[in-house]
Amino acid sequence: MEKIIILGYMGVGKSTIAKKLSENLHIAYVDLDHEIEKQQNKTINEIFVDKGEIFFRKQEHQLLQSFLQSNDRLIISVGGGTPCYANNHLVLQEPNVASFYLKASIATLTNRLENEKEHRPLLNTNTDDTLETYIAKHLFDRSYFYYQAKHIINVDNKSIYAIVEEIITILSA
Repeated sequence: MEKIIILGYMGVGKSTIAKKLSENLHIAYVDLDHEIEKQQNKTINEIFVDKGEIFFRKQEHQLLQSFLQSNDRLIISVGGGTPCYANNHLVLQEPNVASFYLKASIATLTNRLENEKEHRPLLNTNTDDTLETYIAKHLFDRSYFYYQAKHIINVDNKSIYAIVEEIITILSA
C-alpha cells in the first residue's frame, strides 16, 4: 500500500503539512518524532540527553521500517535528520512511496527557528556560528539526502493550503 513521506529541514512545516494533507485525503498520518516520544515516554530533547543521538537514530530507523511495512495507506512525517541516517534515504525512491521534500530558503528557516532553540536538540550545540550560518552548513550536509525525494516543493511564501494543494495535484497526476 502506498506511503506518502514528507521530509525536509527542521522548521519547514513537515508535521503541519502532513496533518493537513491527512485531513484532506482522509489517510492516516503519523509523525515519526511524536511516535518515538510516545514509545520512549520522553521528549526528543530528553532522548538525546539521556540516551544519545545514536540510540535515537536506531529507534527512528526501526519505527520508519515498521510503518513502511504496514498494510495501511499512510502519510509519514519524518524528522529532519531521518533521511540522512541508516540508509533511510533509499526508501524515498521505492515504487510504493511518494516522497516530498519541503524545501525552504535559509532565510525562511532562520526566521522560523529563531525562537525554537530550547526545543531543538541540534540547535543547542555550542558553536560560534550564527543560527543562519549553522542552518546553511547543516542544510548543505543534508541536501544530498533530501534531494533523493521524488518531488520537491518550495514552501517559501506559500500558505499551508497552497502547499497541500500542490502535493494533492502531484499525487493525482
